[in-house]
Amino acid sequence: MKDHKKADEIAAERVQMLAPILTAGMDAGKIREAKIQICKQYGISERTVRRYLEQYRKQGFDGLRPKGKGAKNSPSAIPENVMEQAVLLRREVPSRSVSQIIRILEWESLVAPGQLKRSTLQEKLVALGYSTRHMKMYAGGGIAARRYQHRYRNQLWHSDIKYGPYLPIGPDGATKQVFLVVFIDDATRFVLHGQFYPTLDQVIIEDAFRQAIQKYAVPETVFFDNGKQYRTRWMNRACAKMGIRLLYAKPYSPESKGKVERFNRVVDSFLSEVALEKPQTLDALNTLFWVWLEECYQHKPHSALTNNMSPETAYRSDSKALKYIEHEVVANTFLHCEDRKVDKAGCISFEGRKYEVGVSFIGCKVEVIYDPADTSELTIEYPGHTPWQARELVIGDRTGPRRPEHLAPKKAESSRLLQGAAKQHGERRTRQLPAVSYRNVGKAGEKNV
Repeated sequence: MKDHKKADEIAAERVQMLAPILTAGMDAGKIREAKIQICKQYGISERTVRRYLEQYRKQGFDGLRPKGKGAKNSPSAIPENVMEQAVLLRREVPSRSVSQIIRILEWESLVAPGQLKRSTLQEKLVALGYSTRHMKMYAGGGIAARRYQHRYRNQLWHSDIKYGPYLPIGPDGATKQVFLVVFIDDATRFVLHGQFYPTLDQVIIEDAFRQAIQKYAVPETVFFDNGKQYRTRWMNRACAKMGIRLLYAKPYSPESKGKVERFNRVVDSFLSEVALEKPQTLDALNTLFWVWLEECYQHKPHSALTNNMSPETAYRSDSKALKYIEHEVVANTFLHCEDRKVDKAGCISFEGRKYEVGVSFIGCKVEVIYDPADTSELTIEYPGHTPWQARELVIGDRTGPRRPEHLAPKKAESSRLLQGAAKQHGERRTRQLPAVSYRNVGKAGEKNV
């Protein structure tokens, strides 16, 4: 009975492992990617994955039960000293494959060639907690990931990007993939803002972040992954100006973003429904998403909240005061800043256009403050000067202002360099002592002592 229960547990684990491949509607490319991910996560070969799939398709759940109860194939048949060395080999180099461990054991004459099967040792390592997946978990210093939740709203916001459906919004009606950006509150699971965008760059993060702040005030902390859309100079500047603590997840630690990742799986149900609706524009898709968000998530009981409250109720009923900032501060915070060097005509180049800064700043490096949505006018900042506006250069019939007199080259009557060199040369010759000549020493008529 105990062995039968153990076999059922192993079969259930294998079904869970194959779940990404068994999802209906996956194309060949996604199935291949899922196989690669399973091999990396569970430390097994692609051949083993194919064998499990074939057994499941032929016999279902029963096909994944471990076969054979003899001492030859049983994990318990491995001698204790051999198993200790196998665990030690895995701990020494966590990336060692099971095949490499067996090869080392054979080379060291701990087991006879062919005596230890790869699948047998793999199952034993999994049972003892030394599989490839376990070793990756231990790699963070031996600390297990634990669930956490802040007590009040706006203490921590999460954000993530999710790949969306394809819409006919490209040139000449070509299909183009859109992307969903969401900001979610940690304590209440409330979605502060979510929207589909046609591009995958930092601008979509800025827009979603701005709308979330305008509607629900400023958070104490934001927590992002290491995507290039989040790790930007603009994000550092914006959070610093608004007094927001900026945190990034450790690389290869998706469990730290579990709340927003869980919400993304909930969005999969919306994507399945919207595939039947077939929206033709981005606005239509966002309208459907916002309706679904309100009715199927925000006002729906959430099992992770007290008394199964809905995210909307949890956020609205929180007693913590919201921290709003002035509109002018928000507007200034969400401006971009870049450096530009003023050319010899007193202009800067920006996004392929020329803007007139002033001939007084020729050769200087100035800061350009601008709104990405409107670059018809730029704000220029330079130390010691009041910020001023720069407009796009318009070439007219007449020339612009002349170069200031103090910047114009001055004609010289003579070379001060050569005059200074001649003076220095004369002083050096004067300082030199005359050399003693022995040519006339000892001549006739001269007395020598």
